[in-house]
Amino acid sequence: MGGDHGPPVVVGGIRDYIRRHGGEGVTFLLHGDEQAIVAELAKHNLTSDVCDIRHTDKKIASDEKPAQAMRRGKGSSLWNAIEAVKSGEAGAVVSAGNTGALMAISKLILRMSAPGLERPAIVASWPTLRGVTAVLDVGANIESDAEQLVEFAIMGEAFHTAVHGVAKPTIGILNVGSEDMKGHEAVREAARILREGGLGLNYHGFVEGDDIAKGTVDVVVTDGFTGNIALKTAEGVARFISTLLKEALTSSLQAKVGALIAMPALKAMGQKIDPSAINGGPLLGLNGIVVKSHGGADAKGFGNAIRIAVDLARSDYMQTVGANLGRLDDVMHAPAVPQAQSQESVS
Repeated sequence: MGGDHGPPVVVGGIRDYIRRHGGEGVTFLLHGDEQAIVAELAKHNLTSDVCDIRHTDKKIASDEKPAQAMRRGKGSSLWNAIEAVKSGEAGAVVSAGNTGALMAISKLILRMSAPGLERPAIVASWPTLRGVTAVLDVGANIESDAEQLVEFAIMGEAFHTAVHGVAKPTIGILNVGSEDMKGHEAVREAARILREGGLGLNYHGFVEGDDIAKGTVDVVVTDGFTGNIALKTAEGVARFISTLLKEALTSSLQAKVGALIAMPALKAMGQKIDPSAINGGPLLGLNGIVVKSHGGADAKGFGNAIRIAVDLARSDYMQTVGANLGRLDDVMHAPAVPQAQSQESVS
């Protein structure tokens, strides 16, 4: 029931997912107003064999604060959907609703998978020259210590393998320079752990801001403050370039003719940077799979968020993360090894 458009986009997203990926082995539990959902199912010729409606007339508004949503949210469509993941009835939840409420209620119901994590990390699938790079955190954890950054690396690696199919993704830490001595203590210590901790991750080293779009590594790790600024900056630059390009291609008759000739190439470029193609940001670090769709996403975008949720639910993402977090805990809490005593006598 959430997002800017509610059931029309959610049900349309289900139809888009089935059309592009097939619906074998997937059933959708739709939590919300039954009458509104039934009307949309009829438009898309979707039956009860595919979609099971769980009626509730209670929903969380887009402007509700997280604390308020937790107090009065029980029984709402968002709350019930997350409860279905906790009970094992659902393998994942996808929502275009209130981000703060989704994060707070997910944490309350599902709990965190690692004691050091205060909030789930939001991961963005970033289009690059080499394909797609996973960037996390992009907004949930404003400050992160070294251990949390390593946890992001562990979760980002498992996510990239499950969703983007890279068997051993490379990992980089976002920094102000690529040299080992650059950056504050948290990033330098995280780099040391990834290099020396025996976690089995494919650590590349420090990367800079321009390395994200280059696709230098498959997973970029950073704190939520820096990641969110990087994401919003990239989105703004993309809109800026798109506007300039549109103005240039419509500025004269000659430009319009050139645009017509270049249309296939322009469409291919547009598909690569289409927000719908990368919509869906999982909240990593929870004891369950939760995927946030943009509130303004169209049916194609919501269908992609569903694809990410299905891929994660069908993968061994949770087991991989759990095993690696266990190894990290061993590394972080291992007793210090005393230095060998000198055998030389002192005269």
